[in-house]
Amino acid sequence: SMSKFVIQPHGRLQEWIADANGYFRDEGLDYEFRTGPSSSTEKLLDISGKVADLKSGAFESYEKGSGNKGVRSDISCACHWTVNQAASEKIGKMWGKSYVFTPGGIMVPPESKITSPEDLAEQEIAVGYHSGSHYTTIQSLEPYMPQDKVKLRFGGSIWARVDIAVGRDLPAVSVWGLSFQVLEQLGFRKVVDASFMIAFMFPTSVDTTDVEKYMSGMRRAQMELDFAPEKYRHFYRNEIPDRYRDKVDVRRFSTGERIVFLPYTQEVYEKTQAWIHERGIFEGKPPVPDYAASVA
Repeated sequence: SMSKFVIQPHGRLQEWIADANGYFRDEGLDYEFRTGPSSSTEKLLDISGKVADLKSGAFESYEKGSGNKGVRSDISCACHWTVNQAASEKIGKMWGKSYVFTPGGIMVPPESKITSPEDLAEQEIAVGYHSGSHYTTIQSLEPYMPQDKVKLRFGGSIWARVDIAVGRDLPAVSVWGLSFQVLEQLGFRKVVDASFMIAFMFPTSVDTTDVEKYMSGMRRAQMELDFAPEKYRHFYRNEIPDRYRDKVDVRRFSTGERIVFLPYTQEVYEKTQAWIHERGIFEGKPPVPDYAASVA
C-alpha cells in the first residue's frame, strides 16, 4: 500500500540484516524495500564504441523525484555532496544525525602500466555524474595534480562502471562499496583511495518519526554486522547484478559501507557547500546555505 515506508537499499548489508532480524518491525515500522534503477544499469557505448558521456546522476534523480531517488523512496542514500546540494536547493531533506562511510578507490586493470597516483594525470577515469565518484575523484587527486590534469568521463552508474572496467574501455574507473569489492576480487588494483561520506535523504513529506525508527533498526544492524559478519555476507548476493553474481565469492568480502552515528554538523554542511562551489561542479548561482532548513 502507499502507506508503507519505502526503503531503497544501497548495495550494503545493514538493511538486509535489520529486515532478517526484525529490527525495523521491532520499531513499529511498516515498510517495504524498493530497488532504484541504478542497481541494474549497464554501460552505454556511443556509435564509435566509446563510453558515452552521461550528464545525469544521483543529483538529477533527486531533482526529478523531489527527494525520491529514481523510484518512490522515503529514505535513500547518495554521496554527502549531492545530498547536501539537493537539500540546499530544497529538493528534499538531508538527515543530520548520522551518515555512512564507504570504502572506494580509483582502480585499474591488473595489467595496467598505471601504478602511482601521478600516472593518472590526463588519463580518463570513469565516474558517475553528480554522484559520489565524481566528487571523491576530484578530492582524492587534488594532492597529486592540478585540477586541469584530472580527466573525468561520466560513464554512468556503479555497475556500468564495473562493465567499463571489465571491458577495458577506459584506463581507470572510480568505484565504491560493493562494486569496489567486486573489482578488487576480479584482480583490479586500487591506485588511489577514494573512500567518502554518504548521506541519507528523504522527501519533505516523510514523517521524521519513521526515519528515526529506520535509524534505530540500522543502529542495531550495524552492531550485529560488526559482531558476526560471517552470518550476513550472503546478503551481498541480493545487491549484485546477475551478470556478476557468480563471478565473485561474497564470503570473502569486507563489511563494506559503515553507518556512522555522528551528526552531520553545520560546520561540515557549510564547508561542503563551499567545496562544491569553489570547484564549479554545479551551474548557476549557489544556494544560500541554510543548515536549519536543509538538514533534519
